[in-house]
Amino acid sequence: MNRFAKLGGLLGIAYCIAGFVLVFLGWNGAASNDSASAQFPYLISGGIAGLGLVVVGAALIVAHSLRTDRVELRGSIDDLRSAIEHMSASAGTAVASTGSSAGANRLAGTDNVEGDVVLAGAESYHRTTCSLVADQSDVVAMPLEEAAASGRAACRVCNPGGDA
Repeated sequence: MNRFAKLGGLLGIAYCIAGFVLVFLGWNGAASNDSASAQFPYLISGGIAGLGLVVVGAALIVAHSLRTDRVELRGSIDDLRSAIEHMSASAGTAVASTGSSAGANRLAGTDNVEGDVVLAGAESYHRTTCSLVADQSDVVAMPLEEAAASGRAACRVCNPGGDA
């Protein structure tokens, strides 16, 4: 972060203070005169110029705040990106070591089963391609009719037995 990073916020605060001082001086000068024609120069020089300084100062403060938020968000995104890269690198080595044919190994003994084959867990049954049971080792391959008759519920995500 450079040395001018806080300048926008500090300059905005200074402009707002100067604007309020000008508004006060304009009001004070206008209040000391009885006629409207004598008050008019104070309203223009103090009131409008002061209001302009307050608006510009507030805009500088908002811009500084947005800039600060953007820098913080960029840092958070960089941290998140590095964490995801770290996790994907460690998960990539775990997937490579287990092999990509884990689902095929579970279904190796089901060549003689007629009909649709599903993977049945303790409470539900899933299609063989369902991502919910992709890494589970406690599921058993069985025919669709047997899984439905066993009282297990069909998966709400992959909907085995329904239209594909």
